[in-house]
Amino acid sequence: MTGGLGSRVDTEVGRLGAVVLHRPGAELARLTPRNNDSLLFDGIPWVQRAQEEHDTFADALRGRGVEVLYLAELLTDVLTIPQARAELTDAVLSDVRLGDSLRSAVGDHLAGLEPTGLAGVLMAGLAHEELRTGAGLVYALMDRHDFVIDPLPNLLFTRDSAVRIGNRVAVTSLFMPARRRETTLTRAIYRHHPRFAGIEILYGPDLEYLEGGDILALAPGVLAVGVGERTRAAGAERLARRCFARGLAHTVLAVPIAQERATMHLDTVCTMVDVDAVVMYPNIADTLMAYTVSADEDPDGEPRISGPEPFLTAAAKAMGIDTLRIIDTGLDPVTAEREQWDDGNNTLAIAPRLAVAYERNVETNAQLERAGIEVIRIPGSELGSGRGGPRCMSCPVDRAPIA
Repeated sequence: MTGGLGSRVDTEVGRLGAVVLHRPGAELARLTPRNNDSLLFDGIPWVQRAQEEHDTFADALRGRGVEVLYLAELLTDVLTIPQARAELTDAVLSDVRLGDSLRSAVGDHLAGLEPTGLAGVLMAGLAHEELRTGAGLVYALMDRHDFVIDPLPNLLFTRDSAVRIGNRVAVTSLFMPARRRETTLTRAIYRHHPRFAGIEILYGPDLEYLEGGDILALAPGVLAVGVGERTRAAGAERLARRCFARGLAHTVLAVPIAQERATMHLDTVCTMVDVDAVVMYPNIADTLMAYTVSADEDPDGEPRISGPEPFLTAAAKAMGIDTLRIIDTGLDPVTAEREQWDDGNNTLAIAPRLAVAYERNVETNAQLERAGIEVIRIPGSELGSGRGGPRCMSCPVDRAPIA
């Protein structure tokens, strides 16, 4: 059994041993044309098909020897622990929008639920019409379509709310209001689940904004952190300091990316598929820059900062290799732009030269295979409506070291 205290993740491409996924459920069925934008989805997914696509993804991983842990099952387990249950209930009841009367009614409702039912509410939310015991002015003035507890449809993207770094875990600080409660679930899991007993939590949701999709483990001791729409420079700096202090990294590359939805995270434009190769959006390959933050201190005792210089150059230097090979997303500009939007760059490496990708990105997958990368194709027509691919949908908790 992998994923516990003795497990670690030092690279993007070491043989994947265990991963946390979230099979989409009732929270996805909460999406409507009225709320999909605020809940960060570009469309209304067909839930049954999304579940079938996700099952194909999980089966592909299991078929290559990867242990799949489901977030919902881990959450249900920890809700049998009184301290964890109290933490998660308090996180919901602390919402300032509730007011005293409605807060009391919600508290009573949650207290009466078994762990499975409570886990369901924490993930899928609680609609106005489902709370028959609602009371107070706040409840009276709510629209019947409003949520007393908001759903978390982006739980599907387990990469963002927690990241394994070495033998620690960084529970992140999510930027978008629709996602912030996700980290209360992941933090409780890593704090209380026996599977992760003893693991130090390296970061927390009370700190500067930092999201897992922006963190790439390029090589042992080398991290790249995208700084853009979701992760801020202060978050990258805080993570670097904490990794340096614990010997988890000697170099962190801070990589500015465009603050827009198409490039919301670094892993939407660049992911690793081999120890010395990335699949990358060609429109930015020549312009992506990096600032190098080093554990070596300057005369004032601060981490040294140099740059900017081209990301590919800075990465190769930090990794101790001659060059970082690029595999382009598509060959012509239109195909490249389409396949980048469809998460063509967002691959999940199971091992060096073995990656999972959406089948719809035909040209990018062909490019990968021409470069010697074996591609496991999975469907993603419905899963992709939340703007995330195989890497976004997976949180590795154990990878073998690179030989």
